[in-house]
Amino acid sequence: MSGLVDIHCHGAVGTELGGPDSARAVEHHASMGTEHLVASLVSAPFDTLVAQVSTLAPLVADGVLAGIHLEGPFLAHERRGAHDPGALAAPDPGLVDRLAEAAALAGAPDALRHMTLAPELPGAVDLLRALVEHGIRPSVGHTDADAATTARTLAEVADLQGAPALVTHVFNGMPPLHHRAGGPVAAALAAAARGEAVLELIADGTHVSAEVVRMLFETVGPGALALVSDAMPATGLGDGEYTLGGLEVVVDDGTARLAGSGAIAGGTSTLAECVAWAVEVAGLPEADVTAAATTTPARALGLAVAPAAAP
Repeated sequence: MSGLVDIHCHGAVGTELGGPDSARAVEHHASMGTEHLVASLVSAPFDTLVAQVSTLAPLVADGVLAGIHLEGPFLAHERRGAHDPGALAAPDPGLVDRLAEAAALAGAPDALRHMTLAPELPGAVDLLRALVEHGIRPSVGHTDADAATTARTLAEVADLQGAPALVTHVFNGMPPLHHRAGGPVAAALAAAARGEAVLELIADGTHVSAEVVRMLFETVGPGALALVSDAMPATGLGDGEYTLGGLEVVVDDGTARLAGSGAIAGGTSTLAECVAWAVEVAGLPEADVTAAATTTPARALGLAVAPAAAP
């Protein structure tokens, strides 16, 4: 399948996006059917993130990448997953200004497409407003927020940008849904059902179970779901030892986990493989899965791409 739109991807074939060999990872995903790729950067010191954006922005200007996603560093410590705890920081609109300036200087003023943040952190409201002012879509994720805070944030973002808010890989990097404490998952599902949010979903058989993937499609529909790979450098290579954001990662039987903590550290599937799993294992209609891997993610980020037809 070609024409896929992956808005959350960290790398492939031993290469982490943001480094000097980033084009190599992009080429691998392109060879597997991802026509439009947004490069995701994990949490890092501010100077490192600025340097990485400066490296990636020319690829955006040349049309090699569809944009850049900052997955941090303004994340909840308790829900950081495979992000370096030493790189996490309090929301700082000044970083957004620096990143936007770096992209503009590299010839790609619209390169920054979305940024993940935990809405419960002090200063998060000012940050999301700064993001919208720069044309960057805020995405709620890696959060320990309660349902009310999440719902309020998603509604405010949708109102500010005049388009549905984003949620970073729903269910992952947030408290599990509980019937007495719905948390961000309950708020995200409700917002998506109202058309106020688009939920990223990693349908690789590791991050979310088949029955939950089916539930999401049947509850909010493919128009509110953006399939993403969350692929890390092991993608295309196999089991072994790798790094992500400077942290050691061990891939065993296709699952990437942070050495020591055991936290899942991204995916090892391409978006095409996620699409195949959703159809063949989760049993979803091919047309619905195709929409969630093409038109929905493109619309969620305002990308001007032609829709891909189901094979």
